Amino acid sequence: MNKMIKLIKNADIYAPEHLGLKDILICGNKIARIDDSIEGYDNLPDVDIYDARGMIVAPGLIDMHVHITGGGGEQGPTSRVPEINLSELLLNGVTTCVGLLGTDGTTRSLENLLSKCKALNEEGMTCYMLTGAYQYPSPNLMGNVIRDIMLIDECIGTKIALSDHRASNLSCDELIRVASDTRMGGLLSGKAGMLCMHMGVGKNMLNDVFYAIDHTEIPISTFLPTHMGRNIPLVSQGIRLTEMGGNIDITASDPAISDKAASDMIAYALRNGASADSITISSDGCGSQPRFDEKGECIGLDYTSPKVLLIELKNCVFKEDIPLEVALKFLTKNPARIIGKAGVKGEVKMGADADLVVLNENLDIVHVMAKGEHAADNGNAILKGRFEK
Repeated sequence: MNKMIKLIKNADIYAPEHLGLKDILICGNKIARIDDSIEGYDNLPDVDIYDARGMIVAPGLIDMHVHITGGGGEQGPTSRVPEINLSELLLNGVTTCVGLLGTDGTTRSLENLLSKCKALNEEGMTCYMLTGAYQYPSPNLMGNVIRDIMLIDECIGTKIALSDHRASNLSCDELIRVASDTRMGGLLSGKAGMLCMHMGVGKNMLNDVFYAIDHTEIPISTFLPTHMGRNIPLVSQGIRLTEMGGNIDITASDPAISDKAASDMIAYALRNGASADSITISSDGCGSQPRFDEKGECIGLDYTSPKVLLIELKNCVFKEDIPLEVALKFLTKNPARIIGKAGVKGEVKMGADADLVVLNENLDIVHVMAKGEHAADNGNAILKGRFEK
């Protein structure tokens, strides 16, 4: 499917709401029409027609937490994780991602992050970025986080770390200041202005976040805590945040690294009052998965891949009996809203970007379309980075 006009026939559309069997007309990089039957395009020279044969067609996945330039470093220079390739994202259904820094905000620079973000956009997918890192004051490119969000097209928010021995141990006032600046940058630029907060296992958990919400006028939507599935106490505080109108991001689990599935925590959150519209799942792709002993010393290090998103989608549907149209929200419509791209990303609807995944009945990826281009076909990457073989 390489032509400007494409017609997908007989698609069982999950938009993520289940629309049933319909046809999808794509012009350039946009969805132009969805109808029960779209006719009149047969044998036209400038139209590619694909018969989905009743397979599921859903929005391309949005991964809000990817270390696109690599994470790690907790065991010295040799433990730095390599940067991600375009094909690794697309083959796993990710057509939109948000790149960010982690523990290492020194050798993993924002300059490098921005350049990699631009490269992924040029190569065929959609990529945004966050300024900041674990450190405070927040590393930035243009003088402060307000200027970064306002003046860098790709930048939509800020990254910090809380309740973690690797973090800068922000005071409540410092958290309020960076949240205020992130909010202001979002307002002035018309962007999301989201503050992504890496949450460790420290005893303070979300207490400072609740303080900031209770003692300022900063909207609760500014705050997005991630890695919220670490344990029951943390996810319980996350449920409280969602009941107040906030959102939580739960990191998908790789069964090769952890025996704790994120789907377990998602099901727990739903059973205990969290709205399905308030939950997102991200991969922490190319981010380190260090193991620390009781003294805080790193005793092992792995890293994860965007492949975990599909693993958790399947877990939600087949293990936790969460309806597919609900489970897909965690990876499509909900993150699109949080990153300020509602109606453009994360939905199969007229006017939205033509980012699509075709899934079989086992929820395995058959095809991926990014920006209206055929990006992956039955496990084979069609779009690749310049130096990928």
